[in-house]
Amino acid sequence: MDYILPLLSVLLGFGTALWLQPKEKKQLKLLLAFSGSFLLSLTVINLLPEVYEHNEVKHIGVYIMLGIIFQIVLEFFSQGAEHGHVHGHGHIHKMPWSLFISLCLHALLEGFPVGHHHDLALGIAVHHFPIAMILTLFFVKAGLSKNTLAVFMVGFALMTPLGTWLADTLPRLGAYYSEITAVVIGILFHISSTIIFESSEGHKFNIAKITVIILGIVLALFL
Repeated sequence: MDYILPLLSVLLGFGTALWLQPKEKKQLKLLLAFSGSFLLSLTVINLLPEVYEHNEVKHIGVYIMLGIIFQIVLEFFSQGAEHGHVHGHGHIHKMPWSLFISLCLHALLEGFPVGHHHDLALGIAVHHFPIAMILTLFFVKAGLSKNTLAVFMVGFALMTPLGTWLADTLPRLGAYYSEITAVVIGILFHISSTIIFESSEGHKFNIAKITVIILGIVLALFL
């Protein structure tokens, strides 16, 4: 399940967007808000206590901040696709390489702690499903060819399972598990908090948004 859930979530998001092609974005924004709160809760409840338990607080804190900075740098190239914030003008006739590479790096790193925290696979899956839908709808509207779009989404889908596999099979990575996980925590902090605040127009909260955020937090508590 560690490998299957993140993979299937992207492919299902891709297929759902192609099949339904939803015009109303409100539901997608609510799904994003739920995924952001769910992922943030899993990070705080599961990942954060573990990395601080057996490591120096300041040491881990530095790597968490590095993760936040690294994600900010990635978003310079991805235009915020990791939290559903994609935009552009005109048609796209070829593979958007900067977006693809930065998004894949983000997804690859997310997979590293999954082998130690199996619940995170579900959190990442919930996070990637609406992102895959939003990316698919954006690229379809921008006129990207179906073959190129399929390569983009399949490549993105494979990255998190690849990260999990690398962490499980390369002993050298295991020696730096705490540091890598701390970087991932920083990435997830930035992504999930941005999703929560960007998932409604004008960054305003409403009853529906607050409800799905609370639901995401509560569900994470039971995992």
